[in-house]
Amino acid sequence: MAETLDALRAERLKNRASLVGAAMNILQAGIKIGFGILGQSAALIADGIHSLSDLLSDLLVIIAVRLGSRKADLDHPYGHRRFETIATGILGISLVAIGGAIAWSVMERMATPEHLPMPNYLSLVIAGVSILINEGLFHYTKHIARLTRSKLLMANAWHQRSDAISSFVVLFGIGAVMLGYPLADAIAAIVVALMVVKIGLNLLFDSIKELVDTSLPPTLVAEIRSTIMAIDGVEGIHLLRSRQMGEDALIDAHIVVDPRITVSEGHCIGDSVRDELIGRFDDVMDVLVHVDPEDDEGLFEHGKPLKRSDVKRLLERYFADAKHHIEDFRIHYLDGQIEVEIVFPLVLSEEPHSLLTLKQQSRRMVAKERKIDNVFLFFKA
Repeated sequence: MAETLDALRAERLKNRASLVGAAMNILQAGIKIGFGILGQSAALIADGIHSLSDLLSDLLVIIAVRLGSRKADLDHPYGHRRFETIATGILGISLVAIGGAIAWSVMERMATPEHLPMPNYLSLVIAGVSILINEGLFHYTKHIARLTRSKLLMANAWHQRSDAISSFVVLFGIGAVMLGYPLADAIAAIVVALMVVKIGLNLLFDSIKELVDTSLPPTLVAEIRSTIMAIDGVEGIHLLRSRQMGEDALIDAHIVVDPRITVSEGHCIGDSVRDELIGRFDDVMDVLVHVDPEDDEGLFEHGKPLKRSDVKRLLERYFADAKHHIEDFRIHYLDGQIEVEIVFPLVLSEEPHSLLTLKQQSRRMVAKERKIDNVFLFFKA
């Protein structure tokens, strides 16, 4: 289990990682674009624009963390984590637009290859330094993302890794031009642009999946199911739903317990399920547990079950002579029907005539009421 942090420290770490990334990307963007122009490298200029997109993602992370870390309120009872999801989607759209613009610009210039710039050794050095800087940023941001369980920060880390990879492509393209392949630098610029587009699409699709409440990964859902089934008192699970909200996971579980236990015992089992999932899985922040006496999916499809008031009226009809002796009754909804337990004073069981009458009335009630499967008589001292 990953180390967990309090919300305030997690927010500070996220902001620090984003500020460090922003500072480095401002530096890199200025150096790459400036030396790309001086060194006549279209690929290095494209890589500098890629660094600017990294800067945009850093700013989005800072804003989203500030908004998403606010506590739940009356209007947002589940919190504000979706601000990070929206920010991820915006980042994805911006990357697709930036990558598409770079590719279009370079392809237009390739139409007149005689006018393509020829990069020099200075561009080669800048690309190499950029690889080292971005790889270091990737590992630093990835570490903070794991520590704070931030998907948005993890996405930003991989964005920084993509910058390192794109700088490697630029390095290769510039080197190829120097070896006598004049189109290599432009081709490298297009490859970088396509990488930016791909990353943007991935971020966009991931944010959309989260906004439409896509389930957690199947392997994680299977692990959650196994954890629930291992809890004492749980006899089955007939519905398990999950969704993501920022870095938090929310679980809805319908568990099956022994139908004869008390409501309070069933509630205790449900609390055990909730506590176990929240304690064992770092991402799980809330669990809603519904306790069922059986797998009730599809039951009562052809008619609503009798309510307590309905059963009370039936008891008053079938046990008319003894209704004033009924101390209590319990209802069990099982297999699409109900069982009724009626509690009488012990003295009635000691009167043979009264006992026989009660048995006859019970049989008559079961025979005539198709929704009632059985009636049990209990006698209390």
